[in-house]
Amino acid sequence: MNIDMHLRAKIDKILEVFLVILTSALVLDVVWQVASRYLLSNPSSFTDELAVFLLIWVGMAGAAYVKGKNEHLAIDILPDKLQPKNKNKLLVFINFMIIIFSLSIMVIGGVWLVYTRFQMGQVSSALQVPLGFVYSIVPISGLLMIYYSIDDIRNLINANKKIKR
Repeated sequence: MNIDMHLRAKIDKILEVFLVILTSALVLDVVWQVASRYLLSNPSSFTDELAVFLLIWVGMAGAAYVKGKNEHLAIDILPDKLQPKNKNKLLVFINFMIIIFSLSIMVIGGVWLVYTRFQMGQVSSALQVPLGFVYSIVPISGLLMIYYSIDDIRNLINANKKIKR
């Protein structure tokens, strides 16, 4: 296993554990929300907000994780009909487009979002958490998607070189 594959496997494992923890916290939060509302007749004041924040983090980190595993939602009619060399070229193009989207929207836009939330001093109403922390997962997820896309492009180019031989 080369260094790049080892790094990717480590990032995958960290994301897996992180997502399991976040999802478990989300489940516990929602269970407590339902229990406090219906069993104790005293709804918890923070559980709605925490569930939303956890869902944002699970969704964004999960998107990066499935990109890394190449299990994201895709229409694969065209790639399946192409020869291996042309299929790899198409996949390189798709990964290049993912890099452009992730960089422009998620990283640059996400950093702007986080920065402005901190500058405006916005905090959540129930938990009093600075919203900059809540939205920080957007650029982090974008950076992870860029890493995975660059690694995929490198692997596809290497595969194309083997096909030419």
